[in-house]
Amino acid sequence: MRYLVTSALPYANGPIHFGHVIGAYLPADVYVRLLRMQGEEVLYVCGADEHGVAITFGAEAAGVEPSAYVARWRDQMKSTFDALGIAFDRWSGTSISPNHAALSQDFFRGLLANGYLIEQESEQLYSPSQERFLADRFVTGTCPNCGFEEARGDECPRCGSWLDALDLRSPRSKVDGLPLEKRSTRHWYLDLPKLRDAGLGDWVEQHEWKTNVRAFLENLLADTRPRAITRDMDWGVPVPSDVTEGAAGKVLYVWFDAPIGYVSITDEWCREQGGKETWRDWWTSKDTRLVHFIGKDNIPFHAFVFPAMLMGLEDGYVLPWQVPANEFYNLEGRKFSTSGGWTIPLERFFGEYDADTTRFHLLASAPETADSEWTWEGFQSTVNAGLADKIGNLVTRVLRFADKHFDGRLPALSSEHEEELDRILLAECGDLPDPGASIRAFRFRRATEELLALASAGNVFLDRTAPWALRKTDLPRCASVLNTAGEWIAHLARCAAPFMPNKAQLLWSMVGREGAVADAAWPQVPAPGGDWRGAREGSTLGEIVSPFAKIEDEAVAREKERLQRQLATQ
Repeated sequence: MRYLVTSALPYANGPIHFGHVIGAYLPADVYVRLLRMQGEEVLYVCGADEHGVAITFGAEAAGVEPSAYVARWRDQMKSTFDALGIAFDRWSGTSISPNHAALSQDFFRGLLANGYLIEQESEQLYSPSQERFLADRFVTGTCPNCGFEEARGDECPRCGSWLDALDLRSPRSKVDGLPLEKRSTRHWYLDLPKLRDAGLGDWVEQHEWKTNVRAFLENLLADTRPRAITRDMDWGVPVPSDVTEGAAGKVLYVWFDAPIGYVSITDEWCREQGGKETWRDWWTSKDTRLVHFIGKDNIPFHAFVFPAMLMGLEDGYVLPWQVPANEFYNLEGRKFSTSGGWTIPLERFFGEYDADTTRFHLLASAPETADSEWTWEGFQSTVNAGLADKIGNLVTRVLRFADKHFDGRLPALSSEHEEELDRILLAECGDLPDPGASIRAFRFRRATEELLALASAGNVFLDRTAPWALRKTDLPRCASVLNTAGEWIAHLARCAAPFMPNKAQLLWSMVGREGAVADAAWPQVPAPGGDWRGAREGSTLGEIVSPFAKIEDEAVAREKERLQRQLATQ
């Protein structure tokens, strides 16, 4: 099998925050890193979502052209991903990917030819004050189902209903808060009911989904409606005029062309590789497993609407194999809000805190099945009590002792001690899970717990064998203990590589291993008598440093005060 992994295209209208990072990008990066260590063929693509009314509003407010506006945010988002070590095979944008417009128009043509588009006159919400039709995301009003007064134009966040903006009571603009009116316009709609009955519904019902994803899909199946795929504006992919009349001044709706970005960015990557294969080799191969990493607000589009588009083309496209959607991630009891000051400015953050420990804490607190949050005390606890006291403590205890008493080397293992030390470490010091199995199951929180459990087992082994005492009474056995503990650190380094690539490389180098730890094969779960050791003869150690710096109480207090000051100044 080959894996085609995507993360939701971030909208190029503002900065990335930790809620975005743990929702769709960091889990995908960890998953891809693991698969590669396990020898799988993987392609990971992403890019900025760069069309739509929000972009035009933002560009107008900034006094620049939309292309310049999205370029600024595209670059800033990529800088954030780079700072966190999130590595795409190809990062691009829907306004710059060379074949994006053509592919999007081909989707339109194919769906039209296969009878899955409806052309009709309809009413849409129009802002007299702004003299334009508004996209659903700029519409708010009262939910017709539960009465929530701040429902969005496409969904009610309280009851989860998938809404048509026209159904909202007392609709108003999010831009200026003024009432909206209905006006007639002609548009094309994706015939989701027809696609549901043509096979999409059976596929959705029979597919295996995360529990939170299935709950969304059951609502969609029960209330499936045609969905508009065109808008009246000029920033976007033009509706193809060769197969339609009245296309002037209309573009493809941003939600329609955005997921096609996965295809066009795949095409971009293939062309950069010299054309040895094409995007069709990935998107229409039965050997491809398509995995979409998203937040829960994107479930309808990635688990229902985009599969409907792919199915409606009747051209052999693969449908999603997994859609591991996460819930929302908050900050100290509130939603992240850049405009409201309730956020962590990441440029400053990465000047003060380590990116790898941040990755680990985000994963350890990930909103996999329910909303969760970043707290500064939680970050401190993960770093101090988890990483520093368990992994860091093991590493420094073993390697500094070996450096001091064995001339900067990890000593050799005596064969007479191997079986006994294997038994103690691998059978008597605690559970030895495989974090890779949890990552494959998209259980990243559990995987972080399992990595720390491996470190705890190493510390128990060290306490039980007490090499500091053996040095005075049985030097060969002391050497074998240190060799075993050093091999365990190497095992830990490989297991840590998807979570903390830089820290894992540091551990790998300190224990005397050469090359990139990411190039080492993912380790099997060690068992007594198994071939888990790699350096029985010992090795020359690298420079020994404390891998994890603890976070002091004063830093936590300072960060919480900063949050309150930011909030007060908005």
